[in-house]
Amino acid sequence: MQQVGTRWRETLEVVAVTASTLEMALSYEHANIRELAEPAHHPAAAHPERRHRTDWFYAITAQHLAAAEDVLLPQVRRLPDGAELVARYVVNAKDLERNLRYLKGRQYGDSRVQHLDPYDVLRTIDRLLTEHERLETDYGHQLSEQLDAAEVNELTKELLEAEEIAPTRAHPNSPHTGRAGRLAHRWWRLADTAWDSAEGRVVPAKYHVHPKRNSALSHYLYGTAMPETDTPAAEK
Repeated sequence: MQQVGTRWRETLEVVAVTASTLEMALSYEHANIRELAEPAHHPAAAHPERRHRTDWFYAITAQHLAAAEDVLLPQVRRLPDGAELVARYVVNAKDLERNLRYLKGRQYGDSRVQHLDPYDVLRTIDRLLTEHERLETDYGHQLSEQLDAAEVNELTKELLEAEEIAPTRAHPNSPHTGRAGRLAHRWWRLADTAWDSAEGRVVPAKYHVHPKRNSALSHYLYGTAMPETDTPAAEK
């Protein structure tokens, strides 16, 4: 299988021609999440020695959703029909978070979700990810048209930094937007870290090597040299 880092760089090359840094960031995140999702589709994904790869997918997706809600949605709300755009995003995010919890519960033996077909859960997640990508791509383009280049770059930086401190688990029933949403995300980050440690759950603890700080995107944004190191390819 093609290595993860190579595909991220190819994605960046495609969108770099005309896209803003925000649009590049979102394209990068979408490709990243899709790559991390691939091992979850493996028939043996629930085996203890493979479960950590699904944990990575779950954690990174949860962090991206929370960061987007904290950083992007306040700007989206200012767009024409902004309230409707935000509401549409939150509906998708809640459904995606709910199904991510089902996926984790299936793999960790939660009796409340063992009746669910794992392939149905994954199909639903794939569908919701497609909708999520479409929404963010549209919103990113609209924001890039409304804001000047400096504002777009600052928004991109804030998004990447917010992902670093976002919750590592999905919380579909908590507030998602506004002050209440931001406070909930901060509280859940503390709680998630404690539960991750208690469960021995493998999540990306060092983001600068997982893929945030030394990612192809961050090197592009900050103009630094990019080392030729990739995340290990997923098992086949």
